Amino acid sequence: MSELHFEPTWRWFGPKDPVSLAHIRQAGATGIVTALHQLPNGAVWEMADIQARKAEIEAAGLRWSVVESVPVHEDIKRRQGEYRRWIRHYQQSLRHLAACGIRTVCYNFMPVLDWTRTDLRYPVADGSLALRFDLTDLALFDVFLLKRKNAALDYAPETLAEAENKFDCLDGEAAARLTRTILAGLPGAEESWTPADFQQALAGYAQLPAAQLRDNLLLFLQEVVPVADAEGMVLTLHPDDPPRPLFGLPRVVSTEADYRLLFEAVPQAANGMCFCTGSLGARPDNDLPGIVQRLGARIHFLHLRNIQRESDGSFFEANHLEGSSDMFEVMLALVQEQERRQASGERVDMPLRPDHGHQMLDDLGKTTNPGYSAIGRLRGLAELRGLEMGLRRMRGVEKPK
Repeated sequence: MSELHFEPTWRWFGPKDPVSLAHIRQAGATGIVTALHQLPNGAVWEMADIQARKAEIEAAGLRWSVVESVPVHEDIKRRQGEYRRWIRHYQQSLRHLAACGIRTVCYNFMPVLDWTRTDLRYPVADGSLALRFDLTDLALFDVFLLKRKNAALDYAPETLAEAENKFDCLDGEAAARLTRTILAGLPGAEESWTPADFQQALAGYAQLPAAQLRDNLLLFLQEVVPVADAEGMVLTLHPDDPPRPLFGLPRVVSTEADYRLLFEAVPQAANGMCFCTGSLGARPDNDLPGIVQRLGARIHFLHLRNIQRESDGSFFEANHLEGSSDMFEVMLALVQEQERRQASGERVDMPLRPDHGHQMLDDLGKTTNPGYSAIGRLRGLAELRGLEMGLRRMRGVEKPK
């Protein structure tokens, strides 16, 4: 492969991950995307812990390419409690990571919940299992199981009617499964909740409008971006997933306009984005190739996956080259952006990981992390690398050996 390419990476959840480092290397990845998941939110990442995890990865013939994530404490998002202490801890963790040679950090600013799905085993046409976000199921949980105050005001009448009809036929096992799926925490999520704890967490945001959450994010960026910049690091902000308000919680990183505002307010190049085609692509008003063309200089990390949108805002995760987003045009825009960077002498690296994947083949009989089974991601990585190589060959960048 030529010098100019996207580093193929793979998310790994540490020693307890069912997918081993040896298998990741066989899948074609060279970089690992991981975090110190054993540490509580807000804790300083000490250098000894970072070095130990890094050594484990390197012993397998791989490198720790991206941290995903250094979690942002809820006090920072609300600008309450000990938020200044947690910001100082975050700054120190960045310095320690840089001292250990790890210079790309992904994070998100989603209140209370991280990425959210309503079905972790949704059967698709080929018999594999996908992740799904169903707006009717979300309304069912929110209005009839969680019974959040005034929740019905957040849904269209037809969605509420469908949710009520479905609730009337729901048995206890299905209700418990939906509750677990939404609240128990998905891989990489920062928290898991009981319904009572979740209600209490929501109450902490009851008087926090979106404008205030955005201001809190800007305050955080103004404190941590200069540290990252001084250490030669880049921070990559992951979009909201799904990119819409949930449970009355504001979301402020859902559109191109959201990112543009943040980049204008905190202009250092270290203030970057994680370009997640699945999260952004869940909104039809997000022009994915256009985002690359207009904001490409701020893209420092790639999450590539596809979703099949439905008219009411529901979606399921499709195969990587299928679905509602044109992955050919997305990849072409990314290749062109990397070529532009090389020509202008800018930092060219944009690690790419196949985000999620269907549970399929032998993995159907295994216990896997939802969205992070081995074979579905292996298929996705192979397809994406093939698409990238074909585009570079067509453009005369990738030469046959």
